[in-house]
Amino acid sequence: MEHPSDVFYLEHDGKVLLVDPSGNGPQLPEKNRTGITEYRFPTKSEVERMGIRWEVKNEFNILGHNVTKAHPLIDWPKHWAWKDDCISDDAVHPVAREAIYRSIHRLVSKVMVLNSEGKVLMGKIERGHFTGHWTLPGGYMDHDEHPAVGCVRETLEEMGINIELSDEAPIVTQRIFNSEGVSFVSFTYQANWDGNDSELSLKENEISEFAWLEPSEAISRSVSGFDVAALKHL
Repeated sequence: MEHPSDVFYLEHDGKVLLVDPSGNGPQLPEKNRTGITEYRFPTKSEVERMGIRWEVKNEFNILGHNVTKAHPLIDWPKHWAWKDDCISDDAVHPVAREAIYRSIHRLVSKVMVLNSEGKVLMGKIERGHFTGHWTLPGGYMDHDEHPAVGCVRETLEEMGINIELSDEAPIVTQRIFNSEGVSFVSFTYQANWDGNDSELSLKENEISEFAWLEPSEAISRSVSGFDVAALKHL
């Protein structure tokens, strides 16, 4: 199916608008269907033809196509497709499926571990996005994991220590880092730890060294916007 270079990704509380090659919609996907691709996101003119107004949220490049993410200014469209039903239907164009996949938040859980001097525990990363840089302990949350559990698990895996979180509410931040539209949400907690440095056991091939830093120095060394935002609260 020939695909327009510019399309609109309209989403309203889990519902998305799909059209056929002629711009007629809404169309409904079927899970696990294989075969010919025949559904796609509508173009701007096709949305206007349906009389739908919208509020633009963002614009992304998906597989070489321009995709405008927008909220339709209508009542909840119960007759539209559920976004979760689009992923496994070959009839839905890859541009739409990829855009929907990228719209799902990636969840990260981190922790500011403080010693008795008020210094923050940081680790130098050996792999991933921040190789060679200093970050707070933490990482991606497991699918069925609460963020307060995830950062404790990650700290044990990365630093070899068991921590107990303070009663402070987590610092929640959200950011899209690039033109592909992947959104990250970070939960950063706080913990106090008064153990001996000899108890620290760094995860091989992931953390090359650790350091206890004053909050101001930790901010200056951090490359993660999530870490900086959290450290500023200390």
